[in-house]
Amino acid sequence: MKMDKVAGSGNDEFFTPKFAIKPLLKYLKSNSKIWCPFDTHESNYVKIFSENGHEVINGHIETGQDFFKINPVENIDYIISNPPYSLKTEVLQRLFEIDIPFAMLVGVVGLFESQRRFDMFKNNKFEIMYFNRRISYMKDYSSNKLELNPPFSSVYVCHNILPQQIVFEEINKKDI
Repeated sequence: MKMDKVAGSGNDEFFTPKFAIKPLLKYLKSNSKIWCPFDTHESNYVKIFSENGHEVINGHIETGQDFFKINPVENIDYIISNPPYSLKTEVLQRLFEIDIPFAMLVGVVGLFESQRRFDMFKNNKFEIMYFNRRISYMKDYSSNKLELNPPFSSVYVCHNILPQQIVFEEINKKDI
């Protein structure tokens, strides 16, 4: 059985806490334009980037914006989000084809273990941001509680954002 099936829960809607987004800020140029293609207005990505002076365009399948069917927003500097876990291969493949700097928060388990992803990473420039702690997720934003603790670590897979191929960042889980 593929690891994506084992680690997945059947629900791809996991909400990212603030502490998992803030480490990206220091790597983004000031006042940049960021597309968050898997996020609603309630998303912490949208809120944090906006609060820090970035212009944010968000989209979500529930509002009719299918990442695989729409063209990237014009003149964007970055594409950043937490994509659906079950579609990480397809999402990363499209992002490499688009060739706009990106950061996607994905589970590290099995990341390089399919031939398709192995070849994709082998043939494209990428960086990885590792954290000192495992990221827990929220079921929704209204509860403001960490409720989902996956049995694997999450990392940002990036393209043309980080200064070196592997970057280590510390997170403070109290900042939900």
